[in-house]
Amino acid sequence: MNVNTAKALVAGAGASLVLLALYFGSLTLLSGWSFTLEQFFTYPYFILALAAGFGIQVALFVHLKALVQGARKQGVVLATSGATSTAAMVSCCTHYLANLAPIIGAAGLVTFAMQYQVELVWVGLAFNAAGIAYIASKVIQATKEHAKCLAVS
Repeated sequence: MNVNTAKALVAGAGASLVLLALYFGSLTLLSGWSFTLEQFFTYPYFILALAAGFGIQVALFVHLKALVQGARKQGVVLATSGATSTAAMVSCCTHYLANLAPIIGAAGLVTFAMQYQVELVWVGLAFNAAGIAYIASKVIQATKEHAKCLAVS
């Protein structure tokens, strides 16, 4: 394993952990630790899949950036998918914001999130899959181009 691969793996694992920390932190602040654990154990596959998908995208992006300096367009895909993953994870328990809804004026949003909780997670997973496929295609393309350059040298 080379240094760039190790950096990509560390970045991916770190991104997954940050996303999980955001999930646990925001939900614990809203509803307490015991509720957070209850929700996590109710939807572990969804939550872990969202975090893993985001981590894979970050790892692929870091690897791509090492292959080709200036891979800026893929950063937009990564940011969009990461935001969607975070929103989907938090939406699992957004209905508990109803206590704060009068304060923040988000009753409609809370109702929507509560009604479509699982669907929102599926949307997040779809964004993850699309982001992974897109960035992976760019990694494959860059790897082929890199191999051509090495063959010429």
